[in-house]
Amino acid sequence: MPARAFVFDAYGTLFDVHAAVSRHRDAAGPEADRFSEVWRTKQLEYAWILSAAGHYLDFWTLTERALDYAFARFATVDRALRAALLDCYFKLDAFPDAQATLQALKARGMKTAILSNGSPKMLGAAVENAKVGGDLDAVFSVDTIRIYKPRAEVYALVTDAFRLAPADVAFVSSNRWDVMGATAFGFRCVWVNRAGMPEEYPEFAAVKVVRSLDALTTLEL
Repeated sequence: MPARAFVFDAYGTLFDVHAAVSRHRDAAGPEADRFSEVWRTKQLEYAWILSAAGHYLDFWTLTERALDYAFARFATVDRALRAALLDCYFKLDAFPDAQATLQALKARGMKTAILSNGSPKMLGAAVENAKVGGDLDAVFSVDTIRIYKPRAEVYALVTDAFRLAPADVAFVSSNRWDVMGATAFGFRCVWVNRAGMPEEYPEFAAVKVVRSLDALTTLEL
């Protein structure tokens, strides 16, 4: 049976996590790209470690702390950029093909949703900025259960709300670890591998690997 819902990770999949630093690349200086990578890496690391230890802080707090860590690592990046970078992260740019892809899936009769580590306030701002709210049936945040991906309880937010079996859900993420967790839960997963990264977690392979979101418009799952 074909998938009945397409559910998307938010950060890195629909929204460009490096857009904040990109908007201030000149001011950030020659280490801007490395700075942005460390910011993102620490943001995720904090979420995983807290979940493993049985604790929770909302994703915005982790985003702020990860940014402060990045500033501590890269003395060449002016800390005066902190407020501007956080404002940009709150209103991240969507990837150019995000809205058209969601609209095409809705036209095929699919349910569409976001399932994200982001806090409700963060996700609301990103969705509004990208003007994709009308193309989504739901936005699910881990904040409701206070635990982060890739725990199975997170993916169950979708199946419980939509009253679907895991196999009825096509899950789309640019994060290979997220694809692993969702595959283990039973979703049919699509890995958006924009950067051509090497395969990982072979026991939890994606059903499809694509290089862009618009490839989903003709994909049969």
